[in-house]
Amino acid sequence: MRQQMIFARREFKYLLTRQQQQIILSAMRPYMVPDEYAHSSIRNLYLDTPEFHLIRRSLEAPVYKEKLRIRSYGRAREEEPVFVELKKKYRSVVYKRRIFLPQDEALACLEGAAPWPRTQIAREIAYSSRFYQTLSPMVFLSYERDAYHARDDESFRVTFDTQIRFRREYLTLDSEPWGAPILGPDQVLMELKVSGGFPLWMARVLSEQQLFKVSFSKYGTAYQRMPESSGGVSHYA
Repeated sequence: MRQQMIFARREFKYLLTRQQQQIILSAMRPYMVPDEYAHSSIRNLYLDTPEFHLIRRSLEAPVYKEKLRIRSYGRAREEEPVFVELKKKYRSVVYKRRIFLPQDEALACLEGAAPWPRTQIAREIAYSSRFYQTLSPMVFLSYERDAYHARDDESFRVTFDTQIRFRREYLTLDSEPWGAPILGPDQVLMELKVSGGFPLWMARVLSEQQLFKVSFSKYGTAYQRMPESSGGVSHYA
């Protein structure tokens, strides 16, 4: 699953307590299995302009929005491959396209110091990079993820993210995941990733636990916690 380069799906987010997470995990047991990469330590470099144009635009909740980031699963040295991802959202559908490059080459491409690979996805990422002109890594954001997929339909996935942290300094994926926490110690971010509808059993457990979807952006929340943020935007924007 991690090597998949193109995604189109809806994503629903829920903030849980640790106790609610255990209840949902128990309900999942007959229907879901751990993903191929069941646990990941995910590190991201979010790309933005010096004025944070992309995330400020995203927090306005437009019909269309996009983000650019470099992602690794675990610590990645300069010469090790990472994902360069273009994530778009249009009318509640998430489209993600990504390529696999050594980290130093990816940064060189973004800086205009090296040519992008000759693929359709690379051309789309290159276009967005040129469009915003002054993109560079602005925020390091990391978290621990446990992932599951349905036994009979791998397109239905459930992930649990904990220890979500961000920082503005030392922007490299070759580092430990330290930084300011985004969630409280008893909070878990659950995401349901679907191409169709929810299974009835999941709808039932969400109802029983009185869990309702939230519009939660990790990068958006990190931005709102920065001194540079203008403030006044909802935590759940």
